[in-house]
Amino acid sequence: MSISRFQYERWTPAGLSTVWTSCVILAALAVAPLVLPATAVEKLTTLWIYILLAVVWNLLAGFAGLVSVGQQAFFGLSAYLTLRLVEWGLNPWLALVGAAFIAGAIAIPISLYALKLKAGEFAIATWVIAEVVRICVMFDPLVQGDTGNSLIALNAYAPDFRRDVTYWLGLVAMAGFLVLTFRVLRSKIGSAAQAVRDDEEAALSVGVSVMQTKRIIFVLAAFGTALAGSIWLASAITFLPRTNFGVQWTVFMLFMVLVGGLRTFEGPILGALIFFVLQESFSSYGVWYLFGLGFIAIVFALALPDGLWGLIRQKRGGDLLPMGTLLKQAPIENEAS
Repeated sequence: MSISRFQYERWTPAGLSTVWTSCVILAALAVAPLVLPATAVEKLTTLWIYILLAVVWNLLAGFAGLVSVGQQAFFGLSAYLTLRLVEWGLNPWLALVGAAFIAGAIAIPISLYALKLKAGEFAIATWVIAEVVRICVMFDPLVQGDTGNSLIALNAYAPDFRRDVTYWLGLVAMAGFLVLTFRVLRSKIGSAAQAVRDDEEAALSVGVSVMQTKRIIFVLAAFGTALAGSIWLASAITFLPRTNFGVQWTVFMLFMVLVGGLRTFEGPILGALIFFVLQESFSSYGVWYLFGLGFIAIVFALALPDGLWGLIRQKRGGDLLPMGTLLKQAPIENEAS
């Protein structure tokens, strides 16, 4: 008689191969500024920002079920705080990172109110909060209302040095948050967040700390969005409240995640790549370009709710990076009946 037992497997051969391949790719990208032209470095920096935005919005909305349309609050707030910190005498590079941490910390008191709301109420509240933050920022004389301001302190550095450091900052932020998101999703917090997303009352009944779990994910997403906002300011130099706090940033996040694949790890990365290509090819069409993005997002939401990666996953039979634990049956002995 064959006796079997079950084994837990945290990694698949494909998953380990993906990790090593990713490390090689990141190593190659790290030296890219030394060999690529300036234009390519700037465009890649933009791509890192898009991937970061897509990953954090998917963490918030896809895995935790917190559909926010106000993430631009943290994107713009970190840029503003950078200007304010530099005005107070801090080194601009330190200010960029410090502002992201401060914006993430500000998300904690915001969460005390916002996370009490459900579904549509939460979504509307986040947009209102973003508008309130924008208006408050515009009252600061440093910003000069709609006129905005610039991170002039970065002009003290050579253009090549500034461009390369911004690139590396974006690459490290993107890669670091991908690793952080992956580890969170494979932890108890990730499992709790998905349980809360699926059924908050059921999660509460089995001992999940619902508010604490939602707050952790909310603050992490705010910090990631703030990092993207800081890096964007470093590359653009100019801060304009209506641009940096524009709702288009959340629209871009939503598009990338819906097209790539909601509730998947690989999907937002794929969606960001597609969005980047579309923007490089069609952004000159203005309002028609935005209309096209909206139309594509609606089509995917209705016809392909799992996104492109969901389709790829069905064909290949799984993800590149497993989010959970695999249960395998392994025979351990054979005995005669």
